[in-house]
Amino acid sequence: MDDNYQTYVNRVARMTLPDAYLTQLEHIHESPKFAPDAMGRRRAVPFPGYSIVTPPGGEDVDNADFYQNLADCQQKLGQILGPKFWATIPPDSFHFTLADLIWDGAYLDASQKIPEFDRKLQDAIAESFTTFEGEKNDQSIRWQVLGLMVMPRAVGVCLVPRDEGAYEAILKFRRAIYQNSNLIALGIDQQYHLTAHITLGYFAEISPDLDRDKLAHQFSEFNHRWLDNPQEIWVRRAELRQFQDMTAYKREPSWPAIAF
Repeated sequence: MDDNYQTYVNRVARMTLPDAYLTQLEHIHESPKFAPDAMGRRRAVPFPGYSIVTPPGGEDVDNADFYQNLADCQQKLGQILGPKFWATIPPDSFHFTLADLIWDGAYLDASQKIPEFDRKLQDAIAESFTTFEGEKNDQSIRWQVLGLMVMPRAVGVCLVPRDEGAYEAILKFRRAIYQNSNLIALGIDQQYHLTAHITLGYFAEISPDLDRDKLAHQFSEFNHRWLDNPQEIWVRRAELRQFQDMTAYKREPSWPAIAF
């Protein structure tokens, strides 16, 4: 289901062009993952599930400078967008999602209908990690920030692999997960092509007077910061993480994890 290397690079490169930003901004919506509290401040609402991710920014010492750069970018984006237009997520929770698993209604339904669903999911992921362990190559897996990424309900940075080997390693890892029959039996399968990114925040109140042309230009200009100062994330570890909302990704010490 995932693209080959060159198709992927071409696809995400197009997403960072000014015309693409303008098109994407025509289709943005307020995210239901955040809602205003009594004081009007945006708060995360329940959205439980599981993903396989790199260690979140607050725990990933190998990529501390990378995540500090993203935190700085998030702050500068806030000056462009304003607090009413988007809801930021804590920099300590920034992460690269290597494989989406299950979330929201699908997770709540499965956990009620399938006995010991959480344990079975954890066991299936451990099995997938073991399968991949026997196939992986000892190589450096590095991905680089290409530019801002506008999604229907969020803004982040999109990532491209440093080389074809880095891309193929992640694809092989994803196949070990999504082709696991025990995981499929739990109702979990691949729903999206890989579009590597790190989310910085979600759209909140969208003004009817939003100047999309101006914002598309600002996003395009924003990307210049990575031309002279490229930012790379070193993918050294993947972990099964559980979330209750979009602000924290937690795990127990016994849950599956794998080093690359």
